Amino acid sequence: MQPKLKSKVRAADREVGEVTRVIVDPLSREVSHIVVGGNGAGTLERQIPMTQVTVVSDDLVELRAAVADLAQFPVLKREDYVTTHEVEIAHLEDRLHVECGEVLVPLPELEKNVQRRSFFTNFTHAIGVLISLPLVFPVLKYLMKPMYAPFDNSWLKIGSVNKIKAEDVGVQFKYKKKVKEAFMPEAEIEKNVWVLKASPKVLDAVYKGKDMEFHDSKGKVIWTNKKDVPYIAFSGKCPHLGCGYKWRSHKVLGQVFLCPCHLSIYDASGKVLDGPAPRPLDPLPIRVAASGDVEIIDMEFKAGTKAQVRIV
Repeated sequence: MQPKLKSKVRAADREVGEVTRVIVDPLSREVSHIVVGGNGAGTLERQIPMTQVTVVSDDLVELRAAVADLAQFPVLKREDYVTTHEVEIAHLEDRLHVECGEVLVPLPELEKNVQRRSFFTNFTHAIGVLISLPLVFPVLKYLMKPMYAPFDNSWLKIGSVNKIKAEDVGVQFKYKKKVKEAFMPEAEIEKNVWVLKASPKVLDAVYKGKDMEFHDSKGKVIWTNKKDVPYIAFSGKCPHLGCGYKWRSHKVLGQVFLCPCHLSIYDASGKVLDGPAPRPLDPLPIRVAASGDVEIIDMEFKAGTKAQVRIV
């Protein structure tokens, strides 16, 4: 049984308060701590690990520690956590049956320090690369040839505009695309974009009063999204690290695009509201035929950069 919201909490010697929140380990998807607040815990909420819990019943949680020992447990720092409404964890619903008003997940560590290698190790590697370069250059040239192939600017039909039922609501369109590398057989991959029928306010935020041009590798204009056409398509990859994102309800910000991997949040116009993303969502060329078919030119852009650089 898992602890429930407002269950009484009893230490080894007396009652200390109640369960105010629970904390979930995003890897094991199990409750790792309960947060205890109330008279015995003082005015501060304390994080008690589940290893200190001896008994859990319908309305009572019993602890191994005595009241005097509670001070050793850390005070909850709410800014170090997000709720499960703000970040998705796969199959959490299947594992977690706790009935709490707020389930917390530790805030992901967005950056990690990497130890620098010693100077002589790097120097040795550099010398090895220089020596082997004449031998591997022909192979590298062959393998890298696809990188310099012209961009595919053909139009792809991805679905019907009838799928979009309301303004300023992100709708996911999935489609399959055939890709062919010079040294690999042709393969079909599944991709997605997010399309919305934008209100005048969102259109103005995206286009800022000007039409949006898209160019080929030589700088020639291949398509122009008109500022007064309401349909907007965004690449399905987050500009932070290329992860997939979703259209979700946020308890403070309302309806938003949310990347659950690193918590980048965007509004309906693609503007970054929060998180590490260096630029807004990437718009794509889009047109809607008289038949209602939605078509796009599939483009991908370099992740992690402030500037929008096309790579596919």
